[in-house]
Amino acid sequence: MIQHPTRSKIKNAIKSGKILVNDIPVKQNYIVKFKDDVSFIMKDPVFNVIAENIPLNIVYEDEYLLVINKPTAMAMYPGNGNYDGTLLNALKYYLKKQDPCQRMGIVHRVDKDTSGLIVVAKDNYNFQHLSRQFFCKNTQRYYLALVWGNIEKSGKISGNIGRSLRNRTIMKVFPDGSLGKPAVTYYKIREQFSSVTLLKCRLETGRTHQIRAHFKYIGHPLFNDIQYGGNKILKGTFSKEYQQFVKNCFSFLHGQFLHAQSLNFIHPISNKNMYFEVSLPKEMNEVIKKWRSYSSL
Repeated sequence: MIQHPTRSKIKNAIKSGKILVNDIPVKQNYIVKFKDDVSFIMKDPVFNVIAENIPLNIVYEDEYLLVINKPTAMAMYPGNGNYDGTLLNALKYYLKKQDPCQRMGIVHRVDKDTSGLIVVAKDNYNFQHLSRQFFCKNTQRYYLALVWGNIEKSGKISGNIGRSLRNRTIMKVFPDGSLGKPAVTYYKIREQFSSVTLLKCRLETGRTHQIRAHFKYIGHPLFNDIQYGGNKILKGTFSKEYQQFVKNCFSFLHGQFLHAQSLNFIHPISNKNMYFEVSLPKEMNEVIKKWRSYSSL
């Protein structure tokens, strides 16, 4: 079993004699050979997900699956910087109460600071069935996004999305298709304000940061998107009143203004069409009210 820790952890582990090859401690100058069994002893186990009693906003549940309305500021899985308090921690606690042997699977994901609908399978069969629907694009997902600038008409954004070559924590659009994977986002105007536009977006594909990267690419970053530059005042006046107004709007949000509003899929057992829709979180609604009020002045 070969694990892949960071370089600094490997270096520290070698110094402390915590790297084993074929169950034997090795020195720093050991050269790994073909079929060597390499193990790495870490202080904190990476894959030990702790069950935590965190309240879940359950939109729907039966014996096969769950539909969750995830809040903003909740990561999907434990990882770097988010070792607890995640959706997976909460689900492990909730489902273990029903069946200690339960093996569930989160079928798709949204970003930590994106709110909205997530479907969770309670066993491997339903996980595989639902995952296949997402892979074959037989599901429909709609998002509400507030973007900088005035978008005049509904449209479509196409462009391969892949990891940025300069910053691996963000995604970039490669319009020539040289890198990344194909991605398509459709959008319709829901409401227009003085400097921002509320859009309803439909994903044809489900790439990481797809909506965020696509709207950055066309020059309309999501409002308060820290990673893609939307947390700066990009449109509007230079008046102190306007600057303060926008900063007040930023203060209501945990991150980008993006909400997974609706989800449509086929139930893996009953074969029924399942449709769910949830309203904007309170903080996002407050931002919309503020923009309506400001734009009417």
